[in-house]
Amino acid sequence: MAGHSKWANIQHRKGRQDAARSKLFSKLSKEITVAAKMGDPDPEKNPRLRLAIKEAKSNSVPKDVIERAIKKSQGGDSEDYEEIRYEGYGPNGVAVIVEAMTDNRNRTASNVRSTFSKNGGNLGETGAVSFMFDRKGEITYPADAGDADTVMMAAIEAGAEDVESAEDGHIVYCADTDLHEVASALEAQLGESESTRLIWKPQTTTELDLENAQKLMKLLEALEDDDDVQKVTANFEISDEVMAQLSA
Repeated sequence: MAGHSKWANIQHRKGRQDAARSKLFSKLSKEITVAAKMGDPDPEKNPRLRLAIKEAKSNSVPKDVIERAIKKSQGGDSEDYEEIRYEGYGPNGVAVIVEAMTDNRNRTASNVRSTFSKNGGNLGETGAVSFMFDRKGEITYPADAGDADTVMMAAIEAGAEDVESAEDGHIVYCADTDLHEVASALEAQLGESESTRLIWKPQTTTELDLENAQKLMKLLEALEDDDDVQKVTANFEISDEVMAQLSA
């Protein structure tokens, strides 16, 4: 899920944590398997696999699960997955990008379309909303990696485009094609990052009131519950006041 930075606080509420964790592990494992199958099973020779493993580790996926996912890619019985992107609108016109990985395009399309329509949204054509986002590399560091000036200087030297620093940490953005090089340069100066991944970065965001925030969260949660859906991104913003009401 991508949108408001405090989404993690909502994602794990009301007893969903264990189920969400299991589902996340499954999705991260699938990405590792596909990355290894499409390229070299050696992460040093496969940038996509290297990113997938790093993302899995940042979400506490056990080493043996990662190794099994790579091994599965080399078996003749591993599924053939197709990567598909769906685009649509949620409540209050919020733009939503859904990235899926499926062995049955018709099933996934039907499920995603149904989820949008049942939760106050509309599925559009490919390209319907992606023009409102930029494809970027995102590298996150904890607050103790350095103060804002230190991280900014390191990011500039590494070839990054922008940095957002707050009390809870730093987010470094770069061109999608430069992610590996920038991440490696930053690691040499700041140590290992918390997360390194490709994202859809909204050009603008839509602020939501409580009612529309509740509706959107219901849609996003339903999309993420689909086993074929890997990532969901939306261009929304929620105030701290509304966030507190949502979390209550």
